[in-house]
Amino acid sequence: MSVNEAISRLTEEQANQEAQQLRTKLKQWATEYYTYDNPSVEDSEYDATYQQLVELETAFPTIIVPDSPTQAVGDNTLPEFTKVRHEFQMLSLGDVFSTTELSEFIQRLITQGVKPEFNCELKIDGLAISLRYENGLLVQGSTRGNGQIGEDITKNLKTIPSIPQKLTKPIDIEVRGECYMPKSSFVKLNEQRQADGLEPFANPRNAAAGSLRQLDAKVTAKRKLSTFMYNVADYSDLQATTQSELLAELATLGFQINDTYAVVDDMDDIDAFISKYQEQRDDLSYGIDGIVIKVNDLATQMSLGNTVKVPRWAIAYKFPPEEAETIVRDIEWTIGRTGVVTPTAIMDPVTLAGTTVARASLHNPDYLIQKDIRIGDTVKLHKAGDIIPEISAYIASKRPADSQVYVIPDICPSCGSELVHLDEEVALRCINPKCPAQLTEGLAHFASRDAMNIDGLGPKIIQQLFDKQLVNDVAGLYTLSFDNLITLNKFGEKSANNLLTAINNSRSNSLERLLYGLGIRHVGAKAARLIAQHFGSMAAIMAASADEIALIDTMGEVIADSVVTYFKTIEAQALIVALDEVGVNMNYLGPTSAKLAATDSSFNGKRVVLTGKLQAFSRATATEWLENHGAQVSSSVSKKTDLVIAGADAGSKYTKAQELGIEIWDESRFEATMNSEE
Repeated sequence: MSVNEAISRLTEEQANQEAQQLRTKLKQWATEYYTYDNPSVEDSEYDATYQQLVELETAFPTIIVPDSPTQAVGDNTLPEFTKVRHEFQMLSLGDVFSTTELSEFIQRLITQGVKPEFNCELKIDGLAISLRYENGLLVQGSTRGNGQIGEDITKNLKTIPSIPQKLTKPIDIEVRGECYMPKSSFVKLNEQRQADGLEPFANPRNAAAGSLRQLDAKVTAKRKLSTFMYNVADYSDLQATTQSELLAELATLGFQINDTYAVVDDMDDIDAFISKYQEQRDDLSYGIDGIVIKVNDLATQMSLGNTVKVPRWAIAYKFPPEEAETIVRDIEWTIGRTGVVTPTAIMDPVTLAGTTVARASLHNPDYLIQKDIRIGDTVKLHKAGDIIPEISAYIASKRPADSQVYVIPDICPSCGSELVHLDEEVALRCINPKCPAQLTEGLAHFASRDAMNIDGLGPKIIQQLFDKQLVNDVAGLYTLSFDNLITLNKFGEKSANNLLTAINNSRSNSLERLLYGLGIRHVGAKAARLIAQHFGSMAAIMAASADEIALIDTMGEVIADSVVTYFKTIEAQALIVALDEVGVNMNYLGPTSAKLAATDSSFNGKRVVLTGKLQAFSRATATEWLENHGAQVSSSVSKKTDLVIAGADAGSKYTKAQELGIEIWDESRFEATMNSEE
């Protein structure tokens, strides 16, 4: 029996009761998704339930109530933010889930006399924002909220490089668009959150929303957000007469637009656009969950108007969720360098979004319990935000009859110590400072490129050193001898000498590398450099108070408290003494802030973007050199960019720099300039 047939058999009272149940579910899910940025169900389940409610209310119009999710726009606002009333309502989009529904929508418009010319755009998986400019200057930025009232997040939006503070023309304008988190930023953020014992974000959209709704703009700035703008509240002062012209005009004003849009005039071209980006979505650097089709003519958009919730001149085609079924064979627990114990499902290999997947993170014990995943379960697998393999649910009908609830371990699988929860963290931790898994992870981090950069000291070698009891902490690396190393598996004289040279060279690294290599919670490479630059020596850092550290620009209380807490421990103090005794440098060797400000480097004060593959040195080395010579290294190209340094196989950043007329250097010119300024 079809859904429509089932609905037709209902009485109005039965339909009303079912609608009330659906509304309760949808409101709860919407609050989790929009207000708290922590959804408990997949988008596809929300969409399917929402569609059931739409069909019920369409069949029984008398049961519609004003606060139904079908009548509401967007999300609630949070009390911590100042409210902004939108002069022009910010609408959401109607959804269709099949090309048949989409074709019917297009045909209805044509029947009404609409010219068959449509603009196809990617549906960015982010958070709707509004930017208001007066005389060309950004004066206010806000969320959509409920469409009428949003949240003032101006300070946070001003930290996003792709949002211009000043337009190329001194005009008054309100621009709408999407704030999103690039896939690479999403992966790094969740890795850090898991290391810190925090719940990972479900997808890039929720990560972007959570990042924008921070009371501390410094947190937002660290999240590496970006934007695509695509609409204006009132276009009467602009030259554009079509949606495609509007996008081009927004670009000339200094906004970042998504230039994949295409003007089409029939359903075949729309189908081709959908197919193209459904295939390419995994290769994009940002998440999309569908295609938006808009009437191209702006005057026609105005005449068609909108319903209480959605425009009549646009529709969103939602991609079907890509899922695969597989069987969970085991649940493996791994220990990170901070002691966080993470469960991972080991599954039969399946192909998903073009890659073979056999492992999926279960994040933390609470997630595992909530999903009720068990060994032997047949599960549905998808990629969260098109990136990270994730189990959405088990299939109850395929659960084995002898299935047992999975028991969360209470002892560390590496050292046998009791596992604990700290400070209401969702993570489970091993707090044994001598835990072998933590020590080997810590050694690998210490030797990594951004830390002490000990070339040739990878995880497998570290494991051998640890198993042979040749080292038990990072200071022990500096007491290794040739005779020690020659005993390692597949290690000859050349390998042993090369590793000894790399270890010895690392003794003379600048302080920031050592500070980062210690693996202090919340202290990344950039924070380590700023702290080392500010205090100058390890002794000064260890003697500093949290207030003194927090005064450093972009630092904040969390990092400051973490540094002070770390150096208060007897173990940390003993480790620093041991490192000092084996000749590891304890002083900052780079330029001080004062020197940077006064330097006559040609890079001083410039915004530089690196793109492509560099041959002579790593991206990290180039970034460090540029920052030490006063440059600000950015990850995206905009009108504010002064210089792009392009290595081999440079892609979209190179193209965008050409379009914007930004100066571009090849690697050889950059290397020659580096040598001339040393």
